[in-house]
Amino acid sequence: MTAGLPDNRGALLRRGFALEGVTLGWNVVGVGVLVMAALSARSVALAGFGLDSLIEIGASTVVIWELSGTGDRRQSTALRTIGLAFLMLAVYLAIQSTAVLIADYHPRHSLLGIAWTGSTALVMFALAAGKDKTGRQLANPVLRAEGRVTFVDGLLAVAVLVGLVLNAALGWWWADPVAGYVILIYGVKEGAGALRH
Repeated sequence: MTAGLPDNRGALLRRGFALEGVTLGWNVVGVGVLVMAALSARSVALAGFGLDSLIEIGASTVVIWELSGTGDRRQSTALRTIGLAFLMLAVYLAIQSTAVLIADYHPRHSLLGIAWTGSTALVMFALAAGKDKTGRQLANPVLRAEGRVTFVDGLLAVAVLVGLVLNAALGWWWADPVAGYVILIYGVKEGAGALRH
């Protein structure tokens, strides 16, 4: 056993795999739910959050590879791919959110979107805490970093949820594309960070 690492490394690795497996499964289901909700409501924010879920699937896959002991070259390639995907998400959201605001387009209400983003926020915050704790115990910076991405995913879910609720409750249609801009800012930040690796 390496000095400073816990004796229960195997159990911690299994917990890390389980946390990433739940994240992966949640996001796979989420893509389908968000596609239905976004198309039904014609919501830029829900579409952007669905694209973010696709990126999170890639991020979880990268961590699973890393926990499996795969090479740095493969991880580096995957991180660059994820970075480019985040930047493409940002470009899409910039164009789509701006077009919606200029055209004065009003998205419909989405109870499905509200329920899913609210549930996602709770699940992502719990997973983020578990990843951070497990990553600290394993001295694994990749798992801890992905835990921060998961935490931000929870924050994004809250941003989209606020936009959807404001649209549904107060008719503030512009809250949907504004939530798209919040995801855009996150996409640029995460994309640039992934490309720096």
